[in-house]
Amino acid sequence: MDLRAKHTQWIKDQAKRLGFMSCGISKADFLEQEAPRLEKWLSEGKNGQMQYMENHFDKRLDPRKLVEGSKSVISLLLNYYPSDIQKDKEAPKISKYAYGVDYHFVIKDKLKELLSLMQEEIGAVHGRAFVDSAPVLDKAWAEKSGLGWRGKHSNILSKQVGSFFFIAELIVDLELEYDSPATDHCGSCTACIDACPTEAITEPYVVDGSR
Repeated sequence: MDLRAKHTQWIKDQAKRLGFMSCGISKADFLEQEAPRLEKWLSEGKNGQMQYMENHFDKRLDPRKLVEGSKSVISLLLNYYPSDIQKDKEAPKISKYAYGVDYHFVIKDKLKELLSLMQEEIGAVHGRAFVDSAPVLDKAWAEKSGLGWRGKHSNILSKQVGSFFFIAELIVDLELEYDSPATDHCGSCTACIDACPTEAITEPYVVDGSR
């Protein structure tokens, strides 16, 4: 086993130990396929009130502009399906991901620990942790890293672990072995499109944020 393969497997083992469901790795490079999609989506105003999506266009598509010297994007999934459920039918509905401590803090701590462990084991590894905190296209990197495919509702789906998970990244200046992109398994299914209460899924894989 060469050094890159050894480091890659060690990182994935540590990610699992820290409680992440899955870990996939892809080369830090320009997201060529994502660029025209994002440009079209923004030009049609489908970001709705999410005006921040119009900022840092170049950085969203190229992590090397976000983290100097970056070579790898380590994508990680963390389960958010709660063990407890709301039993009071009259209580306000709370999204499952909002149960408990703010996920930004929970995941950021885990990512920082993983980076620290990498520095202890491998040496001078530099990078940054991201949890909805910068212009990073989480879904694109998760897909590219083989963690799942993008469903027609635009969210990531995994044959192994479903869809109740957060996506986070460590972008580092370390060359690693890269996973193959996930393949699409939606087929002819339109369940998410049919079920969407506001008809926000205007066409397969396209969500209108203004709806």
